[in-house]
Amino acid sequence: MADQAFRTESDSLGEVSVPADRYWGAQTERARQMFQLGHDPMPLALIHGIARIKRAAALANHELGQLDAERCRWISQAAAEVEQGQLDAEFPLSTWQSGSGTQTNMNLNEVIANRACELAGQPLGSKATVHPNDHVNRSQSTNDVFPSAIQLAAEHQQRQQLLPALQALVQSLETKANLWADVVKIGRTHLQDAVPLSLGQELGGWAAQLTTAGERIAAGFEELRMLPLGGTAVGTGLGAPAGFAQEACRLLSDWDGVTWRCDGNRFALMGSHDGLVQQMARLRLLAGALHKIVNDIRLLACGPRAGLGELLLPANEPGSSIMPGKVNPTQCEAVAMATAQIIGYDQAVAIGGSGGHLQMNVYKPLLGLNLLQSGALLTDCCRSLREHLVEGMQVNTSKIEQLRDQSLMLVTALAPVIGYDRAAKIALHAHKQGLSLREAALALDAISAEAFDQSVDAGRMARPHG
Repeated sequence: MADQAFRTESDSLGEVSVPADRYWGAQTERARQMFQLGHDPMPLALIHGIARIKRAAALANHELGQLDAERCRWISQAAAEVEQGQLDAEFPLSTWQSGSGTQTNMNLNEVIANRACELAGQPLGSKATVHPNDHVNRSQSTNDVFPSAIQLAAEHQQRQQLLPALQALVQSLETKANLWADVVKIGRTHLQDAVPLSLGQELGGWAAQLTTAGERIAAGFEELRMLPLGGTAVGTGLGAPAGFAQEACRLLSDWDGVTWRCDGNRFALMGSHDGLVQQMARLRLLAGALHKIVNDIRLLACGPRAGLGELLLPANEPGSSIMPGKVNPTQCEAVAMATAQIIGYDQAVAIGGSGGHLQMNVYKPLLGLNLLQSGALLTDCCRSLREHLVEGMQVNTSKIEQLRDQSLMLVTALAPVIGYDRAAKIALHAHKQGLSLREAALALDAISAEAFDQSVDAGRMARPHG
């Protein structure tokens, strides 16, 4: 606005006018003007992760004699306020910036420094009191802080939000599987009739697939918890005192109740981010599992009268602007689109992960954005599927029995009794003449009625071993 008040701040390139009511400084304002690309702000989860590291860094620096008690207290309080989301409006930058994330690291440094100055009773921009580089960024570089924050934020999100939402969805599927354990239906392979199974077995398969996907994600936490913190610019640790990374990781571990480590090879951890690429692949596998499951559900629910119609889905909203009374599998469609998007994110992460140039990867903001967006989207998918689809899903018993009993593939039970070829003749004759399998078998004199009834039992076929 024309009447907006400004203050003057400076960086190594000179003076910059900054909105007077904002905590950010010169470098953030430059970046705000220079990187107006798209509409993808840096994820707040990542901002909060950087703030957590800044708080740990201040306390570690004080413990090691690198920062006096007053500055440590001011910086720690300011960083905690950022971490808690109290200053979210102070982080305006786009994801599409320097490949290191330097502009966002400096955004954090400037906001924390200016808020610390305010806590000290000094005006914003009074760097002699608390300096964004000399004090807030002490013993650090963007090159080790930013990837550490991605790992921190992704691990927190997946452990605290995604996996609980996924487990709740699994439990909901398992509840339905137990409820429908004795509902025997026809199986399908190649989208054609196959031998019977129970609806409980089918849903139990979905639950098991999602359980395994969650186990894969949890297994990746060990690698995510290996931080490059303390490597500073290129991995050597120049500018950080001995023991800094260990003390910072000790604090992070105490706060989180998990073990954050810094004893990995920092040249590998900073020159590439294979752990992030691998964790994104694990998220992609979960997305693929959800995609398969919702497609199964909408196939089984297609109808209600001219399709399979074995499942009855909740009628959440009208499905058509022109066809009265139509209800569509909209939760399935929404999740299918979301999971397709996540698979695309994974491809971008794979490309970004290979973008290391010598001692540093230059796709860090992209890696952070896609990992965190994927984790958030998957969390929402699991919650929405459970609340708006699975919990209200019902079974159409009469349709299941009709489709099961008219299936030709029940003839499979006769193969061990009369041989594959004779059983095939029964199936083909039944299909051609419009007969039931029993009628066709008796017409061909392939087996007695009593033997047919003893052999062809869909319930026993679904549980051949009891």
